[in-house]
Amino acid sequence: MKQHTNRNSLRETIRLTLRVYRLYSQYSPHIFLVMFFYALCIALSPYVTIFCSARLLDELAGLRRFDTLIFWAASALGSGVLLMLLSGALLRRQTALKRQITVTCDRIMADKLFSINYDALDHAHTYDLFSQVEQNSHWNVWGMPKAIMAFPDLMQSMIGIVGAIVLTVSLFTLPVPATAGALIFLNHPLFVLLFLLLLFLISLASPLCQTKSSSYWVKISEEVKFSNRFFSSFFLYSDQASNATDIRIYHQAPIIMHYLSQDLIQAERPYVKGPIGIWAAIGSGISAALTGLIYVFVVIKALAGAFGIGAITQYIGALSALTTNIGLLFQTMGELKNNAPFLHTVFELLQVPNYLYQGSLTTEKRLDRQYPVEFRNVSFRYPDSDTWTLRHVNVTFNIGKRMAIVGENGSGKSTFIKLLCRLYDPQEGQILLNGIDIRKYEYRDYINLFSIVFQDFQLLAQPLGANVASSCQYSEPRVIQALTDAGFADRLATLPQGLHTMLYRDFAEDGVTLSGGEAQKIAIARALYKDAPFIILDEPTAALDPIAEAEIYSKFNEIVGDKTAIFISHRLSSCKFCDEITVFQGGSIVQHGTHEQLLRDESGQYAKLWNAQAQYYV
Repeated sequence: MKQHTNRNSLRETIRLTLRVYRLYSQYSPHIFLVMFFYALCIALSPYVTIFCSARLLDELAGLRRFDTLIFWAASALGSGVLLMLLSGALLRRQTALKRQITVTCDRIMADKLFSINYDALDHAHTYDLFSQVEQNSHWNVWGMPKAIMAFPDLMQSMIGIVGAIVLTVSLFTLPVPATAGALIFLNHPLFVLLFLLLLFLISLASPLCQTKSSSYWVKISEEVKFSNRFFSSFFLYSDQASNATDIRIYHQAPIIMHYLSQDLIQAERPYVKGPIGIWAAIGSGISAALTGLIYVFVVIKALAGAFGIGAITQYIGALSALTTNIGLLFQTMGELKNNAPFLHTVFELLQVPNYLYQGSLTTEKRLDRQYPVEFRNVSFRYPDSDTWTLRHVNVTFNIGKRMAIVGENGSGKSTFIKLLCRLYDPQEGQILLNGIDIRKYEYRDYINLFSIVFQDFQLLAQPLGANVASSCQYSEPRVIQALTDAGFADRLATLPQGLHTMLYRDFAEDGVTLSGGEAQKIAIARALYKDAPFIILDEPTAALDPIAEAEIYSKFNEIVGDKTAIFISHRLSSCKFCDEITVFQGGSIVQHGTHEQLLRDESGQYAKLWNAQAQYYV
């Protein structure tokens, strides 16, 4: 926030705000048109009434012609009704569109997060930017929502200023008659210039005070964001059903309430009691003084004989509207200026580049699924880290085989899979598919070769069938077959609506709550439904009971078919089902072979891991 403060100029504010409008119009193309015409109706409505009323008063004070009185009365009534009807219809539409602003801004952020490469998304700085954008938006709709919601006030103030100028030009051009005596000075151009300058300065002073008042909220934004994040974290912790057992067993309620009762708004309290209120009060006082000044000037000039009673109504009304709209314009621009640092954060997130090279080659569509993959002297370390997670890894996959990847925590197993799926690119070496560097393949085409069940997989609170297919449109027979192969057939038979049963109760009272093992079976079914040449299972049976685990492994050859299967597992009993085993230690491959071959090397890492587990089953 601090690094953007110096760039918070008026020019930069306008540039950022217009950029928001261009971006948002791509998602909601009609909102600014509706807002503009609504602002036009609201801005013109008082001026039409003022103008017609002035003409009526002039006629009543003069000739009192009946037809002229009827004309101006009908004009005032007709134009007022028309503008009221138009503004009412536009307000209804504008309200509906404005209710979608926060949702649409969230969609813009979601589109960015969906399109960004995993390596950028996994970076701490990207996560921090996203957290800031969310906190700013939820705190006081800072960021894109603030800029969009300011658009009607911008339009209304600018249209209002133009309308007021049209109606007040004659106030300064109509001369005071020579018979006015001492008041003849009102005709002097210097006086008129000085009065206009004074009018402008006072009109400017009030919104500047209001802007100064709101600027303190920007100064304490970091502290407020922290307190919001703090409170949200503890409230959400107590609100999640998954935490209910820990809260009760370990009596966590007192410590949660202790933190929730902490005074985390100390930073803002002095400002609220002091300068925020003081500057706001000064701004309101200046606005009242300005209204009094306008009345005095118009009445004195009318007394001097410059114009009649009808013009008094017109000028007082128009000048009051002029100063109000000038104040609204500067106040809105002040809010947008205060909003500029938050927009810098928004666009910093939206401009996070995709670092991965996007290739152009398509993967060969082979019926025999022969996709040989080779890691050739691959080394990798995560961004902002000096430690190599993988170092000089060399391995070739035997297509159609089952390979297990084992090793202690932190040995590089999951990183190996992330490189294979091109979630990251290695800093050294090459990963080859059919003898071609995988970076040369079109990214989406390449990752379609893989079905993966990650250890931290997520299911959606949506129907079961849509979860398995990752789509609202799917083949029901294929989904049922995938669930059956994953061992979910018996549970499927008990579901009240079959594939259309909602998972969880986020959006349905009759949603089904799943056990960890059931959720894992659905995740495996999702991988099978994709029917990719490679299937990768990261701890595939960690949440399954021994019987379900034995069932999965006993029929896994049949389930996988001619696919290449890769397991990451800490249960080494699963390795007996695999054709080959790769052992990681300290970021390198230290052993490779079959279960029997590796066990014969009693001093090897695999034998140590195997014996450490086997001793509890002997």
